[in-house]
Amino acid sequence: MVPNGIFIDEDGIIRMAEERFRVDHPDHTEAVRALALGDKRSRILDERASETPDESALLKQLLADTKMKLAQKYVDEQKTEKALQELDEALRLDPDNFVIRKQRWYLRYPERFNPTIDFEWQREQLNREKKAEAALSQDSVCGPDDCIIPASTMNQERDEQG
Repeated sequence: MVPNGIFIDEDGIIRMAEERFRVDHPDHTEAVRALALGDKRSRILDERASETPDESALLKQLLADTKMKLAQKYVDEQKTEKALQELDEALRLDPDNFVIRKQRWYLRYPERFNPTIDFEWQREQLNREKKAEAALSQDSVCGPDDCIIPASTMNQERDEQG
């Protein structure tokens, strides 16, 4: 998965834009194939784009985006722990946002991104996190502020990975 898939033709016209483009999704790969073969029709692949989101979903998205921006400010000020807190909250609000996950990983595990990006580790980390989140949602009672991933779970993962 990549955060965004934007395909522009030779005339500079955007022919496809997908917020959560997946190279392994059949509709996405078929759309790219058609564009590569010269099909000039523009496409919107995100099924959610045709849905009218409810106000709560819009507010959650806006809050997640704001928390990401605040996290970047904390990073600029070298306040990594505060940045991580904001990113953890942003992910709680938008659990499918891969960009938030990668920002968190980069701050927690910079050695996995420099000098080269460890894509295999990212796949494994995503699976670990998804399993932990699924277990948490099954085992916990959520309150009015949603479910929160306990810091001890995140610290345990960090300790296990060295």
